Amino acid sequence: MSTTKAAPMTAEERKVIFASSLGTVFEWYDFYLYGSLAAIIAKQFFSGLDAGSAFIFALLAFAAGFIVRPFGALVFGRLGDLIGRKYTFLVTILIMGGATFIVGILPTYATIGVAAPVILIILRMLQGLALGGEYGGAATYVAEHAPHGRRGAYTAWIQTTATLGLFLSLLVILFTREFTGPDFEVWGWRVPFIVSIALLAISVWIRLSMNESPAFKKMKEENKLSKAPLTESFGQWKNLKIVILALFGLVAGQAVVWYTGQFYALFYLTQVLKVDAKTANLLIAASLVIGTPFFIVFGSLSDKIGRKMIIMAGLLLAIITYIPNTPVSIFNALTHFANPALEKAMKEAPATITVDEAECTFQFNPTGTAKFTSSCDIAKQVMASNSASYSTIPAAAGTVATVKIGETTIEGYSSKGLPADEAKAKDAAFKKAVRDALNAAGYPAKADPAAVNLPAVLALLVILVIYVTMVYGPIAAMLVEMFPTRIRYTSMSLPYHIGNGWFGGLLPTISFALVAQNGNIYYGLWYPIAIAAMTFVIGMLFVRETKDVDIYAND
Repeated sequence: MSTTKAAPMTAEERKVIFASSLGTVFEWYDFYLYGSLAAIIAKQFFSGLDAGSAFIFALLAFAAGFIVRPFGALVFGRLGDLIGRKYTFLVTILIMGGATFIVGILPTYATIGVAAPVILIILRMLQGLALGGEYGGAATYVAEHAPHGRRGAYTAWIQTTATLGLFLSLLVILFTREFTGPDFEVWGWRVPFIVSIALLAISVWIRLSMNESPAFKKMKEENKLSKAPLTESFGQWKNLKIVILALFGLVAGQAVVWYTGQFYALFYLTQVLKVDAKTANLLIAASLVIGTPFFIVFGSLSDKIGRKMIIMAGLLLAIITYIPNTPVSIFNALTHFANPALEKAMKEAPATITVDEAECTFQFNPTGTAKFTSSCDIAKQVMASNSASYSTIPAAAGTVATVKIGETTIEGYSSKGLPADEAKAKDAAFKKAVRDALNAAGYPAKADPAAVNLPAVLALLVILVIYVTMVYGPIAAMLVEMFPTRIRYTSMSLPYHIGNGWFGGLLPTISFALVAQNGNIYYGLWYPIAIAAMTFVIGMLFVRETKDVDIYAND
């Protein structure tokens, strides 16, 4: 194999690798559409629920696509090691594209009732399964074509696909929103899903034209393929310990930095700082355009100085600059430049909630079935949704929560045991009273477009994306180099998708719960800080550099 791995890439191989990357962009495009349109989909498919529960349920449906990704890694990783990379690619793209198209034509709750959200979540799970089988195959396929000493540079193109897929989805949504105008929330939102059928046709054609990995073909010819990839990957300690190190010493930290820099940044701009959706999406899209070439920069650099050094440096920079209320805090700076009125109000009119702490719960609800009915939980949820930081004052047992904003005090309520109509009326009245008090104290309901410092916000977002490129650009090559060819697809896919599907995919839900629990709009950042710090320590102590590894040595 030494001759194969040392040879430069042929024109045909370069074409095939380009095709692989392009197909993966389309898969990510399909997957990200739902997240970008979660609020609208909530109204269409969960209209039988109140607005708050509908949005949470929609986010959970989004999360469902992430939760099942590791199972897709097991199913398709095994297939990829048994029958080949090319044919597994075809299956994953068909499942992903088909599920996305059906979302675009799926009748709403108003038409078919509860069947609508049930079918939607099933489709999301199918998307997650397909994506779970996609990344490991694409990274493995490209790495096995790359010449020795260039794996970082070549696999970095696969690393761009998630960001390009997000960018493409944002772009299509923006164009469709402009074209359909007020009808976007009625029917226009379906267009980005429906046009994915064209992307599916292109992707299938591309994948049919691909050649099988030369490494896999050689192993098949020599009858060295694994007969039980799952058992060999996870049933033997010598390989399982590498899987565990890959997860906790590399991927978990990479995942939270990735989702903080792309997803949470968008969530923070729109939901916390109340920047209008169009401006926020354009800023994120621009930051992705500027930052994406750095995937290739850091991937190529990792071929020269090593993968581990770059990934760990990215983690450390992220940890330091995520920490709130420090001179280098990026998210404090985003508040300052995107919504200075909110920053001023939090300083000049601090808010408090006086509560019986025994009735406060941690509002993380992964199943979508829990109900938060205490006066404490209701008050905290309303304040968090209004981007209002507050401090908590303990009160005697049985005290009904009260909210104080500036000089105004609002008494809360408990919805436990209340009839639905009465609870709904109290909820509306309480939310209005809180919003009125916030307005009077200078807390803006929306960011003032004229006050948003666009160049400064864009610069901060670009820095967040560059962190993403540092931790993500070299990681595909590193994961490939950690495992032998016969079980590579299976072994690298599972830690990657547990890390990105669970640690990363649940980040917005966990961060919102932390904010509601603590009362500080920056408190959700402690989740990515903690995970990135864990990965940094484990990675520095136990993960070895791989750039000079012979990926065929263990075959």
